Amino acid sequence: MRVPAQGGAFRARAIAGSYVIVLAWDTLDGTRPARTDLLGFAIERSELDLTDTVVEKYWLRGIKRFRDKDKGLPPGTPVPTADHPIQAFQWGDYTVHAGTKYRYRIVPVCGTPKHLQLVDADAVTVEVTTEATGAPEAGSIRHDVFFNRGVIGSQAYAREFGNRAPNPDDPLSPEMVWLSRGLYEALRGFIALAKDGFKLRGAFYEFHYQPVVNAFAAAIQAGADVKIVFDAESSYKTDNLTAIGRAGLKEYDAVIPRTVTEGIRHNKFMVLMKGDEPLAVWTGSTNISAGGIFGHSNAAHVAWDKDVAQKYLDYWELLAKNLTPTKLRGPVRTTTPTPAGKTAKNSVVPLFSPRDDKDSNVTLQWYADRMNDAKEIACITVAFNLDEVFQNVIAQDNDVLRYIVKDDDLATGETIGNDHDVFFAAGGYLGEGALENFLKERDNPLNSNNYIHTKFMLVDPLGDDPLVVTGSANFSRPSQRINDENMLVIRGDTRVADIYFGEYMRIFDHHYARYVVRLLQNEGRSDPTAGYLKDTMNAWLPSQFDPESAKSKRRRYFVGLR
Repeated sequence: MRVPAQGGAFRARAIAGSYVIVLAWDTLDGTRPARTDLLGFAIERSELDLTDTVVEKYWLRGIKRFRDKDKGLPPGTPVPTADHPIQAFQWGDYTVHAGTKYRYRIVPVCGTPKHLQLVDADAVTVEVTTEATGAPEAGSIRHDVFFNRGVIGSQAYAREFGNRAPNPDDPLSPEMVWLSRGLYEALRGFIALAKDGFKLRGAFYEFHYQPVVNAFAAAIQAGADVKIVFDAESSYKTDNLTAIGRAGLKEYDAVIPRTVTEGIRHNKFMVLMKGDEPLAVWTGSTNISAGGIFGHSNAAHVAWDKDVAQKYLDYWELLAKNLTPTKLRGPVRTTTPTPAGKTAKNSVVPLFSPRDDKDSNVTLQWYADRMNDAKEIACITVAFNLDEVFQNVIAQDNDVLRYIVKDDDLATGETIGNDHDVFFAAGGYLGEGALENFLKERDNPLNSNNYIHTKFMLVDPLGDDPLVVTGSANFSRPSQRINDENMLVIRGDTRVADIYFGEYMRIFDHHYARYVVRLLQNEGRSDPTAGYLKDTMNAWLPSQFDPESAKSKRRRYFVGLR
């Protein structure tokens, strides 16, 4: 949901997903503020109930503070933005609840660090309601999206849990609940929808997180007809078979081993059916593993769309025959051909793999062409390699803001060009003493690729005709040519785009700050005091209004161009 507002000397826009609200603001005419002592902005948040009564109200908090103010605070202590303001024109609130109404008052803060003035007359207030989740009304079409936390290396985890190692055997422990952020609960909840008279048809790469595998057995005991195609060839074979055996799924005749050796059986989806009628599909990047659900960043996407669910069911029937990629490519290409140009407005188009050599290259280029369609903003997550077809788009010198977040650094031969409108971040965490005012963070003990596992791309997500591409496939040639994969191409759904955009900025901003700190350390230019606010307006504001600056474009694009 997007809500614009204006008041005082500023205008604002709130972009709400289910668990994230992105706030952006600007002056009314888009020009630099007249004041010479603007030190940032304070944000007051109110949560409202169904009668618009205020349930709670407080100043949002951050960790960056003025170095010489409130000395003695322990590192990592959150401080009110009314005392230590935000020196930017956007902010993300990552503590909201789904289906809840919030009011934000964005107030300019002027003066000096030790003598601040909140200029209430110039403030702007915006109200927005986060998106609800759960099964839609009968006959309607809707998408629900669930992201885990994906940031065990964070100030919040260090502050809340003292960097204790999470226990994957106890999904209800406080650490694991925090890391899940509702993803585990949503996964169990979706499986539990299958009871007497229902069916589940699933295809999974990693299928060994025992509490979830047990949930499928519980669905069978509740009367559901369950069939799971699972990877029985890769290094996960033993773990998958062990979990299946413990749950007794073989005894229920509920599992179908997929034993082809070319590529990997990389899907993570299941189709919910009532009788023989498909109702919804659960898909995304989340493996049925402790690392997938709780560790690195992952997403699950539920499409309550009978036509889309039917296509997934048809694809599942092919996988259940244990066909090789050679035999799968023809039917897959016929049922989900690479679109000729853009997909239709307000459409949901599945694309399955494996695809033949010619079509796999065409499909990967098609994704890159869609990124190249962006007029304002393009975002992509990369778990492993950044293919050259995307490098060619990203390297162009233009005014499009292009965001890339990758699990690790650019590899040899990978390049993103020199355009200052490109933002790149690699996964990371803050080590001991990385920033003077910040706590030491910890690594992720649940995964080998520690940070980014999502596979999605956004094209002009804040426009009226956004494009979201999401699913199991890494944006790579093997994912198209030889792997079992599925993707959804969703055009024109601003609700879906808003959810993904908020989550993208949450993950990107988290890793970008840590990536920059690491780059400076590697170059011998580290400055532990960089985590403090600037004491004067001229030290932070000019770049926000330099027409050539990416920060200036971000300010205009996020709040909405005139």
